[in-house]
Amino acid sequence: MTPTPPKTTCLTCRLSDLCLPFGLQIDEVETLEIIIKNKRPLRLGELLFTKDEQCLGLFAVKTGSFRRFVINTEGVEQTLGFYLPGELIGLDALFDGNFTCSVDALETSSVCELPLTRLNELCAKIPNLQYQLTRILSKEITTNHEQMFLLSNNSAKIKVATFLLMLSKRYGALGYSHTHFNLSMPRQNIASFLGLSNETISRQLTLLCKENIISVNQRAIQITDLSLLQAVIEPCHSH
Repeated sequence: MTPTPPKTTCLTCRLSDLCLPFGLQIDEVETLEIIIKNKRPLRLGELLFTKDEQCLGLFAVKTGSFRRFVINTEGVEQTLGFYLPGELIGLDALFDGNFTCSVDALETSSVCELPLTRLNELCAKIPNLQYQLTRILSKEITTNHEQMFLLSNNSAKIKVATFLLMLSKRYGALGYSHTHFNLSMPRQNIASFLGLSNETISRQLTLLCKENIISVNQRAIQITDLSLLQAVIEPCHSH
């Protein structure tokens, strides 16, 4: 009989330095852990929640990755962003209690659910938890500003280069390689997010390969020269 693997707790989770427990004392983490619900894994394309659905809790990505998107009046999906392990989903609903977009899984993924009413109670009892939630909200605002910059009047090449650099930074923060990672999101999702066509995404990746800045093997990206990739967007930054 195969032994049951030990359950991962907040104290043993490798994402604890990125997630909500960051900076909490051991007893505070244990108190937080009491309210956390481990939802069943979601399969590729399965919805975590839909736009306008009432928010009953926040979700911390435990494994896998997710996409946030909306569907316009013509039925066309617009990708708004992506979530990686350790990142918090649902902060957009804190204003009026309803989610402003839909979120689905980009691969088999799992989340920890933090019921909102219990979380509010704990924030009142644990000042450090309130501080950490504010810190995460601040990070979310910064990320949104970076995305607005990315989606401004930049060339396709700059958009793709900036997108790869943003992923490099996020994977590096997770403790993974910041120069060799897989794109869990399909090309059409990246195209929708960047406001480009699938063909343009493929063309720009091919161009970066020809310039020996990256190499691509299906969804695997290898940044062969990080300084050259950074140099692609420098004219935009200086402007």
